[in-house]
Amino acid sequence: MRIGLLTDGGYPYATGESRLWCDRLVRGLAQHDFDVYALSRSAQQVEQGWIQLPPQVQRVRTAPLWAPEDDGHTYGRRDRRRFLGHFKELAAAVCADGDDHREAFAEGLYGLADLGRERGGLYAALRSEFAVRVLESACRAPGARRTVHAATVPDYLLFADELERSLRPLSLDWYGDDGLGAVDLCHAASGGTAALPGLLAKRFFGAPLLVTEYGVHLRAHYLSAGGAELSAPVRALLAAFQRRLAAEVYAQASVITPGNAHARRWQEKCGADRARLRTVHPGMDSDRFAAVGEGADSGDPHTLVWIGRIEPAKDLIALLHAFAEVRKEEPLARLRLFGAPVHGAEAATYLTHCKALAAQLFPDEAADAHAVGDNPVSFEEIGGPEAPELADAYATGGVVVLSSVIEGFPISLVEAMFCGRATVSTDVGAVVEVIGGTGLVVPPRNPRALADACLALLRDPERRAR
Repeated sequence: MRIGLLTDGGYPYATGESRLWCDRLVRGLAQHDFDVYALSRSAQQVEQGWIQLPPQVQRVRTAPLWAPEDDGHTYGRRDRRRFLGHFKELAAAVCADGDDHREAFAEGLYGLADLGRERGGLYAALRSEFAVRVLESACRAPGARRTVHAATVPDYLLFADELERSLRPLSLDWYGDDGLGAVDLCHAASGGTAALPGLLAKRFFGAPLLVTEYGVHLRAHYLSAGGAELSAPVRALLAAFQRRLAAEVYAQASVITPGNAHARRWQEKCGADRARLRTVHPGMDSDRFAAVGEGADSGDPHTLVWIGRIEPAKDLIALLHAFAEVRKEEPLARLRLFGAPVHGAEAATYLTHCKALAAQLFPDEAADAHAVGDNPVSFEEIGGPEAPELADAYATGGVVVLSSVIEGFPISLVEAMFCGRATVSTDVGAVVEVIGGTGLVVPPRNPRALADACLALLRDPERRAR
C-alpha cells in the first residue's frame, strides 16, 4: 500500500511536533511505501534539515507556509467572477453566526480548490482588493457574528493574509497522477491545514482520509490566539474559519484517531462522528529507561526534575515561583531543568526570561545560571556535553514535575513512570488520563498548589516511593 503522510511543521524536519511519532509509525510499517507531503513553518526549520528517513519513504514533497508562494497568475474577467462566487460562499460561512453552514463552507472551499487546480492564481486572488471587499460585505451582512461587525480595513487585510496561508495547500502542485493521485490512503498527522491536501485527494481521486490528533488543532488555535496581539474581529474570523475547517475534516475523514481521551472529547464536541473515532495512545519504547526504573537508587531525594521543551506553554515561570516557595520551607531543595536544544527566537527569549527570573528569585545563589552545584536552580541541555542523557536526567532527582498550561499527551510523565519516579503535574491535556491516580495533580497557573504538592512528596519518602 502507498500512504501519503501529510504533516504541518513536523516530520520529516528535525524540529516540530509530529516528527517522533511519525518516524515510529513509518519505521513500524516497513511493508508499506510512504510519500511524505510536508508543510514547513519557518526558514530556520528548513535550514535545520530532515531526520534520517527509512527506505520505505519513497519521496518527500515540501511547501513553505512562511514565505510568499505567488505563481504569477492573475484572473481575467471570467475566472475572477468564478473566484468571487466561491470566495463569497466561504466568507459568508465563516462570518455567519451559528453552526449550520458546513455545506456552504465546503462548497466555497472545494470551488476554490477546483479553480486553483485548473487555473492557479489563488495567491494573488485571496490577497486582492476584490477579496477584501467580499470580506467586508460578509462581515456586515445580516446574520453575521456580532464581533465581526466591528472589523475595519486593517482587520480585513490581516485576515486575508492569514487565510491565504491557511489555504495555501489549495495552490500546490501535489494533485496529480505523480502526486496524491497515486496514493491508496492519506494520513494527516494533525487536523487543520495539514489535512487540507487529504480533503482534496479524496475529492479529486477518492483516496480515503485518516486523521490523527494528539493535541486537537482547533483547541491549539484557540489557546494560541488568546495570547496573540490581534483585534477581536480578527480573532473571531480566524477562530470561525478553523471551526468550519475542523468540521469539514471530521466529516470527510474515514477514521479519526485521537491520541488520548482528552483529544477525543474535543473532537466529539466539534462534530466528529463517534463511530469513526478510535483512541490510539502513542507507542513508547521503555527499554532505555529500564535500568533506572529497576535500579535501587532513587536519585537525590531533595531534587525536583523538569524535562521538556523550553517554551511558554510549559509555564516554567510558575514552576520557578513555586520552587521559591519550596525553597523557603526546604532549604536543601534543588530544581534541575533539562531542556531540549532551543530553536527559534521565541524559545530563546523565553529561556533568557526564565534565567533572569531565577537570578531574581535566588539572588545570593544564582551567580551562574548553568552551574550544577550549590546553585538551587540549574538550566541544562539534554544530551549536551556536560549534561546526562535522558534516562540519567530523570535519575538525578526524586520527583519529576510538569507545570504546563497546554499539553497533549504528556510523554515526560510516562518516561518518569518508566524510571520509577514520583510525579507532580498540572491538570491539563491527558495528564489525569496518563497518571491514573499514581501521582499528584494540581490546577495549572497555581504556583502555591504546585509548591504544596512538591513539598508533600519531598517530605514523605514512603509516599514518594509508593
